[in-house]
Amino acid sequence: MAEQPSGAHVGTMTRLTPQLFKPWRVVVRLRSTSRHIGALVVALSGAVPALGQNGASNGEWPAYSADGGSTKYSWLTEIDHENVGDLEIAWRWQARNFGPEPEFNFRVTPIMVDGILYATAGYRRAVVAIDAATGETLWMYRLEEGKRGENAPRLNSGRGVSYWREGADERIFLITPGYHLVSLDAKTGQPVTTFGQSGIVDLKRGLDRPVDPIEGAIGSSSPPVVSNGVVVVGAALLTGLAPVSKENAPGFIRGYDARTGERLWIFHTIPLPGEYGNETWEGDSWSYTGNAGVWAPFSVDDELGYVYLPTEAATGDYYGAHRLGDNLFTQSLVCLDLRTGERVWHYQMVHHGIWDYDNPAPPILVNIEVDGRPLKAVVQVTKQAFAYVFDRVTGEPIWPITERQVASSDIPGERTSPTQPFPTKPAPFDLQGLTLDDLIDFTPELKAQAVEIASQYRIGPLFTPPSLAQAEDGTRGLIQIPGQGGGANWEGAAVDVESGVLYVPSITNPIVRGLFNDPEHSDMNYVDARWRLPGPQGLPLVRPPWGRVTAIDLNTGEHLWMVPNGDTPEYVRDHPALAGIEIPRTGTATRGSTIVTRALLFVTSGDPILRAHDKETGAIVAEIALPARATGVPMTYMVEGRQYIVVAVAGPDHPAELVALTSR
Repeated sequence: MAEQPSGAHVGTMTRLTPQLFKPWRVVVRLRSTSRHIGALVVALSGAVPALGQNGASNGEWPAYSADGGSTKYSWLTEIDHENVGDLEIAWRWQARNFGPEPEFNFRVTPIMVDGILYATAGYRRAVVAIDAATGETLWMYRLEEGKRGENAPRLNSGRGVSYWREGADERIFLITPGYHLVSLDAKTGQPVTTFGQSGIVDLKRGLDRPVDPIEGAIGSSSPPVVSNGVVVVGAALLTGLAPVSKENAPGFIRGYDARTGERLWIFHTIPLPGEYGNETWEGDSWSYTGNAGVWAPFSVDDELGYVYLPTEAATGDYYGAHRLGDNLFTQSLVCLDLRTGERVWHYQMVHHGIWDYDNPAPPILVNIEVDGRPLKAVVQVTKQAFAYVFDRVTGEPIWPITERQVASSDIPGERTSPTQPFPTKPAPFDLQGLTLDDLIDFTPELKAQAVEIASQYRIGPLFTPPSLAQAEDGTRGLIQIPGQGGGANWEGAAVDVESGVLYVPSITNPIVRGLFNDPEHSDMNYVDARWRLPGPQGLPLVRPPWGRVTAIDLNTGEHLWMVPNGDTPEYVRDHPALAGIEIPRTGTATRGSTIVTRALLFVTSGDPILRAHDKETGAIVAEIALPARATGVPMTYMVEGRQYIVVAVAGPDHPAELVALTSR
């Protein structure tokens, strides 16, 4: 159950000292934006709620996931069952020239305000403003970070930017690869000189633990969240498969004044002595353990003044003997007071995490009705394929969450938690753990081969601990399902704010977790061996579906439907071992994403297709061809009387671009 509030640490307001970076360079103003491109206010039956967790209204998409509540919902209806099959490409915006070489994994989701799209592009994370009707570039900005940027642990284009307005003051906030927070004038792309130092705050300062300004491996790919005049900043560090050291920078969470850039507060996700939760870090592990950040986007309730933190694991991902204890506030959902940074409530989904089960996606805020009671809920989808549902005011679970006994580790020095939390509702939305019944069984021969492969490893239910790559029982590690990619991952889920139905894309993709000692690489006792898991004759080890979309009614906690996401891969359909066998639609083990409108559910998968689904049944209404596979979460908006869907696409031979679809 959720803990009651107690003295969370609140940092004092600090005047930031000059930063260590080269002067910014802008920015070429490519076209005047004096022409106002007004977004059409859509007339809908019934009033559109105004709260920030009730979807994107007025034809805009003002936040990464549509709104502060990360619903990924739009009230637009111009694209519907009748015309969605007629969608055509309206414009294409290419990102190939943003950086010294093209990008092929473009994870951005643009935002749209007042007829202008704002996005990031290139490994140096340039900010671009784009005419929403034509795809024409209006301005761009990029911070030159030199070696600091080159050393960034998240050297990529990022997931996007944030928008904030106060009166006539409109700003775009960016976190750079080198971990600077930048405030830009939304109309011109020029830095806001009254913010920080010439528009920039050095996020490697004010972290309450020393971080090398050039070599320190800390950054963020996600945009900050801005609400009530506060910018909340997360952190992402190097992945923890095989850390070089048990010591790392911590991903502490900070709030900054949106007007001035002054640090307002800091929340220590690894509590310091005297702070709540410090006793869950045995010995002095709190002093050197790192990570424990928030690399996914945040969510906010503007009305309550709360921000919700989906935290990640601590260093390292699969071995925890250097940080014994439950390790609060890792792999938790933490609710903070937006103005002070004080903890309101928290819930830890994984105690003493050793499975890389970070909370990977922004929590979803939605109003539901359970047993006749209206509730303000928050939903956290997880890599382990659970949807945890809480009262977002109190932190109380909507349905009971039980602590169940789980297996203990036999790796020297490791001490796992004896129990882990299991929601009673909703049921898991993907396969958890592995049994022989879960193995591929298209033919008896394939099943026998799959059993032989599985016999080389340990298998078991969810939260079976990783094992040694060369264990005494002859096994080569654990087959973990879900693996590090989920279940759900950073693409998250979407919710229909009218019906309270949650739509979750997920994958079934087992991986091997085999640990070994590698003193030449790491000072940790054990790191991950990164074994590749083969399937019989090159086929997947487990039965399909390998990708799916699940609809869950949050008012009842019940699943409504599940459909495979993506077609059957060619290598499966044309495999000689399956000749003459009717193969069902399997979906693909490539992660997909969802957005919801009042009319339709839109889903991406591992193929170059955007699918429109009926929300009530999951049936495919239309399949729209894309130039390449979707790599970012789509978004939608209306401008000049026309609804558009924009999605980032890229592939091995297809440099990154944004594609805008509309119905003619």
